[in-house]
Amino acid sequence: MQADGTINIESRIIGGERAPHPYPFFAGLIISLIGKPTMESFCGSSLLSSNRVVTAAHCYFDGDDRASKFEVVLGSNLLYQGGERHITRHVQVHPYYDPKFLTNDVAILYLPQNVRFTNLVHPIRLPNNYEQTNTFEGYTAVAVGFGYTNDLEEYTEITVLRHVELQVIDNAQCANYFGLILPNTICTSGIGVAGSVGICSGDSGGPLFVLDSNRHPVLIGITSFGAELCESGEPSGYSRVTSFMDFIKQHLY
Repeated sequence: MQADGTINIESRIIGGERAPHPYPFFAGLIISLIGKPTMESFCGSSLLSSNRVVTAAHCYFDGDDRASKFEVVLGSNLLYQGGERHITRHVQVHPYYDPKFLTNDVAILYLPQNVRFTNLVHPIRLPNNYEQTNTFEGYTAVAVGFGYTNDLEEYTEITVLRHVELQVIDNAQCANYFGLILPNTICTSGIGVAGSVGICSGDSGGPLFVLDSNRHPVLIGITSFGAELCESGEPSGYSRVTSFMDFIKQHLY
């Protein structure tokens, strides 16, 4: 939390391991910025349909920088190599998104053409009506991303996809670190069996998911914020997907 009450938006995967294969619903985002032709930003996202991905709104506009275009990377566990790549400039940001406080931190990207579903590329399931009231507290969830693995890392041409298991905690625990946590936020613990775990810079917008009884992934969170230092052991925060189903469905097709 910043001194003025805002949340640090440099969302940060810590304590995880290299993903042995691509997650078929995960899409990396290489982001070009308006007025900064030599700079790029990076985020994650989740494929929801043949031509829609969901990400964090601050991946488009963080209060300072605004995206001019997104390169959407599907079906690869390498950020800069392989997979299926789409360029889009079409983004729908949640109408009540606030970049200062990172509230309603959700956006939908429109792909320019339909993706053909394969074993390597297909969408993640959204929560169903029975799961709508589930807080998922105590569940073991998984976060995925191309983000940093420590506070000193930089992006390279061999940046690889990583994943980490995280424990969903109640919002009161999360509020001990960040102050007020709204009900439309879901949090995970920053402490794992072997030490600090969580998200890091570049993981923003990526999925937090659990497995249903059939072991199918269900999207429950969109990576939004974390502690200023990735390896601090503090919780990570995500936009709670069940709170944004109306917005997501409105822009799904």
